[in-house]
Amino acid sequence: MTLTMLSTVLIVEDSPSELELMSHYLNESGYTVIKATGAKEALEKASQEKLDLIVTDVVMPGMSGFELCRALKRNPNTQTVPIVVCSSKNQEIDRLWAMRQGADAYLTKPYTREQLLLAIKSVAM
Repeated sequence: MTLTMLSTVLIVEDSPSELELMSHYLNESGYTVIKATGAKEALEKASQEKLDLIVTDVVMPGMSGFELCRALKRNPNTQTVPIVVCSSKNQEIDRLWAMRQGADAYLTKPYTREQLLLAIKSVAM
């Protein structure tokens, strides 16, 4: 059995510099990146695109990353897409809450390129 490489990743991040950094890391590693600056935009893109993974921030205007996780996991078209939550919230309760909302991995900021790629590979199907 061969492990298939993830290809298309949706990054949901309202900070332009954070979005660019993450995109750079993933593009450099061979991933196709789709960007969304908020959860509502992410839901639209998730319904239009064939995604292999979603990386989302938690604290965003309008809808939080936790709410986004719940919405994605309730939708039959996106419920199987792995979600990595990437947040500056570094308390254990935040990680546990993210997992209860449907996240598959939790990464705290600041993170290294290696930590990001490891989190992504850990949830790859």
